[in-house]
Amino acid sequence: MALLLGILLISFITQATLVVPWIDLLYRLKFFKRKTAITASMKDTASTHIRSKARTPEGGGLLIVILTSLVFALILPLLKFFGVNVTHVYPINEEINIIFFTFLSFCLLGLYDDVVKYFELDRDLGYAGLRTRTKFIIQAVLGLIIGALMYFNLHISFIHIPFFGIINLGVWFIPVVAFLIMTFANAVNITDGMDGLAGGLLMISLFGFLLLSVSILDTPISIFIALWLGGLIAFLYFNVFPARIFMGDAGAMAFGATLAVIGLLLGKFVALLIFGAPFLLDGFSSLIQIASVKLTGKRILPIAPVHYWLLKIGWTEPKIVQRAWLAGIMVVVFGLWLAVI
Repeated sequence: MALLLGILLISFITQATLVVPWIDLLYRLKFFKRKTAITASMKDTASTHIRSKARTPEGGGLLIVILTSLVFALILPLLKFFGVNVTHVYPINEEINIIFFTFLSFCLLGLYDDVVKYFELDRDLGYAGLRTRTKFIIQAVLGLIIGALMYFNLHISFIHIPFFGIINLGVWFIPVVAFLIMTFANAVNITDGMDGLAGGLLMISLFGFLLLSVSILDTPISIFIALWLGGLIAFLYFNVFPARIFMGDAGAMAFGATLAVIGLLLGKFVALLIFGAPFLLDGFSSLIQIASVKLTGKRILPIAPVHYWLLKIGWTEPKIVQRAWLAGIMVVVFGLWLAVI
């Protein structure tokens, strides 16, 4: 544990040193929204809030992905060189490949979407960024690839449910993995709509997964989570209200997808759903809103996702975020309890 805390501190210091120059670079590149989907005619609190976020640079998640990947590539060989015992549940190269394939591929997908939107490369197309259908197709393909790697290379085909035991899904494990990865990638992306909301909830969830990874003695996963956490904490210093930088699609998609993969690699399917419950609630509220409008032409909620609805009924942004963090802490405690009984 001392080693992991040291690695977390190294990641934090590295990220904290570079984040201010990174913010300045993003401002110079104008890597931010120039307009929003909310029209100026909408005068309610939520729409005013959304418009106020324009021109704050996005790309904090991209820096975390870059630094986490580079520092991991340096630290693991050093540990082996100095004779540190690196224990792992699965073949180490296969495990690392799956983690970083998820981390980097979803980051690149989100980055492409960010670049198209922020540099207005889509101005003649009539929509912002990637089409939703195109994005989902790419996410599904990536999810199926990751599921296949876990099934064929790591020979994982089961999920564990407390009180019920192990359920072997066979080859159906692959589409289940793809569905979970897509769900979490989009849920985290949707939740990333308020200062510190998604980042704080991710931080809390990752502390839970760090404890679980230590309990099964999987060093590569523990190191990866510690590095990710260190970068995330440094990012949150500049992301809490009032935010100077946002996560962006590159970070949100990568973090959501990788969160799902980490939960599955640790064999904690139910813990993943519980740790991610705040994200799933926010994402599901948007899903049912879209489905309701398409099927009935009417909205179920005044506005979606849930955090904008709370803003609309009078809650302040810091109040929403702080209470979401408290709820996140308690669901992680509950998930840890279930995972260890």
